[in-house]
Amino acid sequence: MLVPISKITVNPGRREALPGDVKELADSIAEVGLINPIMVDQSHTLIAGLHRLEAMKLLGRTEIECTVSDLDGLQVALAEIDENFVRKDLSDDEFRELLLRRKEIYESLHPETKATYDGGAFRGNQHQTVVADKMSATTKSFVDDTADKLGVDPRTVRRELQTAKNLTPEAKEIIKGAKVTKSDALKLSRLTPEQQTEAACQLVSGDIHSVDEYQPPPAVLGPAEAPPPSVPYSSSGRQYASFEESIADLKNHDKDCSYTPDALLAELDSFIKKFHREFEWYSDPFCTVVFPDISQVQFDYLQQRFGTISTAIHDLLQQMKRSMKK
Repeated sequence: MLVPISKITVNPGRREALPGDVKELADSIAEVGLINPIMVDQSHTLIAGLHRLEAMKLLGRTEIECTVSDLDGLQVALAEIDENFVRKDLSDDEFRELLLRRKEIYESLHPETKATYDGGAFRGNQHQTVVADKMSATTKSFVDDTADKLGVDPRTVRRELQTAKNLTPEAKEIIKGAKVTKSDALKLSRLTPEQQTEAACQLVSGDIHSVDEYQPPPAVLGPAEAPPPSVPYSSSGRQYASFEESIADLKNHDKDCSYTPDALLAELDSFIKKFHREFEWYSDPFCTVVFPDISQVQFDYLQQRFGTISTAIHDLLQQMKRSMKK
């Protein structure tokens, strides 16, 4: 139906239309007409189509074709978020905040999807009514629904959601507007709050070029804890006081880079530390929430795959032991 443009209102706080996109859209409308109507609610408040609305204003039109929706409340908010998701100027920070807001709204509208990130009947507790199982068969999980809306793999949504949930407000503020990759933002979110702040500062300042280079400060030992073993390798007759010091020396471009026992041990030590840091992620609730749904076949397969790691380590150590000078 045609609605006078003067009667259409736009909620405050909505992202502004991009002038370049409005001009491009206006040129297209002038040539072929408005192909897709905008969407408004019963009171003519805009739900979707801000750029089309502004383009029609730019062309001097007084009326615009509208679809009047019966959506209200949270459904309108969800529709506005979905429209903002396709914005080309949306930063990673803004995208993650929208993702969290969309999850909150979606699960309020579909509480049966809250059991796991992959869907399933809401199990409830002593204070909540259990939603009927039949509802979960017809409602997509938040992750699957969002992935369909964005046209991406569900794993992409899970990674972005984990980043959005686990990044501290301090870390978000530090990296806001900075050129931080999605991969580094995800790795930041897996650190402790204190480490996030420190690593984010180093990343933004250029002291490190990726979170992989970040070295957490040594843990403060309690009175009953044994001190860690000293680093058993050196270079050029120098004994290193810390792992970080040894790696810094290995990155010296002016030194002989051919392998030595010390260089090999330093590289393997770095690999082991990185493995432990990355592997901790799989004990995060974001992953453990699906543990109850893993089948015995899947578990047996994973156990076999982990066995190959143990075998590879054992073989390398045995080869090293056989080759050592007696």
